Amino acid sequence: MDEIRQTDSKYTKKYGYRRMTDALKLRGFKVNHKKVLRIMTEHDWLCQLFNRQTRKYNSYKGSIGTVAKNRLKRRFNTDRPYQKLVTDVSEFRYGTLGQNERVYLEPVLDLFSGEILAYNISEHPTVEFAIRPLKEALESIPKLNYRTTIHTDQGFQYQNKSWRKVLKKHHIFQSMSRKATCLDNAKMESFFHIMKIEMMDEHYNNKNDLIQAMNDWIGFYNNRRIKTDLGGMSPVQYRESTELKAA
Repeated sequence: MDEIRQTDSKYTKKYGYRRMTDALKLRGFKVNHKKVLRIMTEHDWLCQLFNRQTRKYNSYKGSIGTVAKNRLKRRFNTDRPYQKLVTDVSEFRYGTLGQNERVYLEPVLDLFSGEILAYNISEHPTVEFAIRPLKEALESIPKLNYRTTIHTDQGFQYQNKSWRKVLKKHHIFQSMSRKATCLDNAKMESFFHIMKIEMMDEHYNNKNDLIQAMNDWIGFYNNRRIKTDLGGMSPVQYRESTELKAA
C-alpha cells in the first residue's frame, strides 16, 4: 500500500479497495481484492469521501432558444471514441469559508473512455466561456466515419445560437437533457462529483491555488487515475490501447 501511495499520494489515498487492487496488479502484485479490503479495513484506509454531498451549479434560466431533442436518452455506453461527448458547467469555491468567491469549470468528456478532451476555467460562465473548450475538443477529433453527438443540459450557454453554429459547422448532432432531469447527463454529474470529492477536501484561499489544483487533478484524472471498468487503465491509456489495436 505504501508503494502505491508514493506516486500521486494526494489522490491515491482516496482509492477504494477495488481500484487499489487494480493499482497493485499493475505494479506486479498478485493479490485478491478481498485481501486488499481486509487490509484497508484493518488500517482504517477505506474511502468514506463519496458519502459527502456536493453543490450543483444550475445554468438553466428558462427557454431562450430552440431546445434540441434528447438524442442520447441515457445511452451512455459506446464502443468507439469521440462518438458521444457530454459537457456541463460546475462551480468551485475558494476564499473565506469557501463562500465568497468562485470559478467555473466547463469540461468536454468522451463517454468512450471518460477522457476530458478539453476544458475551460473562468470567473464567469458566459457563452464564450462554454464555446472555447467545445471548439478545442471538436478540432482535436480525427476524421471519423461516423458523426459525433454532444449532450448537455438546458443551460443558457447551450441554447445560444453561437453554440449551435459551432456544432453545425463541425456537423455535430446536438442532444439536450429534459428540463430538471439531471440523470439525463449523469456521466457528467458523476465526473464533477468525483473531482470535488477528491480535490475539494482542501481549502483554497485564493483563485490561483484553486485553478492550479484543478489543472493538476484533471491531468491526473486523464493520465494516471485508473478505472476498474477500463481494465485498470486511465482514460488516455484506454483510448491509446484501443487505437493501437485498431491500427
